[in-house]
Amino acid sequence: MPETMFTVWVNLFERGFAADGDNVLVHGGTSGIGTMAIALGQLFGLNVIVTCGTDEKCARALQLGAATAINYRKQDFVEEVKSATGGQGVSVVLDMVGGDYVPRNLACLTEEGRHVSIAFQRGAKSELLIPDVMRRRLTLTGSTLRPRSVEFKTMVADEILRTVWPYVQGGRLKPVIDSTFPLDQAADAHARIEAGDHVGKIVLEVRK
Repeated sequence: MPETMFTVWVNLFERGFAADGDNVLVHGGTSGIGTMAIALGQLFGLNVIVTCGTDEKCARALQLGAATAINYRKQDFVEEVKSATGGQGVSVVLDMVGGDYVPRNLACLTEEGRHVSIAFQRGAKSELLIPDVMRRRLTLTGSTLRPRSVEFKTMVADEILRTVWPYVQGGRLKPVIDSTFPLDQAADAHARIEAGDHVGKIVLEVRK
């Protein structure tokens, strides 16, 4: 079962409690995580707002089904989220950025919103106002799946098999593949990642 699907399902739906009709914010909209969140959001009735680093990536995210795509280099994503949701904010933020993004993410949340951390690319420390968390009854959570027990992973895998896998079998859910490289060209694959121009997953092909 693809790890990206597993990660998005657990954190967006199990920890973030995203439900039909919710507005959600996902950073890195054209990453493997972002594109899978957009795809699952379409299937389960979410309005997925994403951030991307270029206008071209924003356009691609919209093509994939994002409700709104925000160029974080040109726009204030907090203000854009408020505009896109009629001032309400989002129910869930799926955050892989961390650092100084966390208080800005919290500003995007509606009352009783959930902030789910899955990485901290801009740093592991953040400052936030505890009274604001209390007043708006916000939830800050997160997870890393690798150390979880086999029993937990099996339980989640069984749920995904029942709930999500039929869409895979029916062809309605597919990972976005940016490019494929033979294993002996792994350095080129890493260069593609480092360039930051890819959309979706980069695959290394292992041949006999």
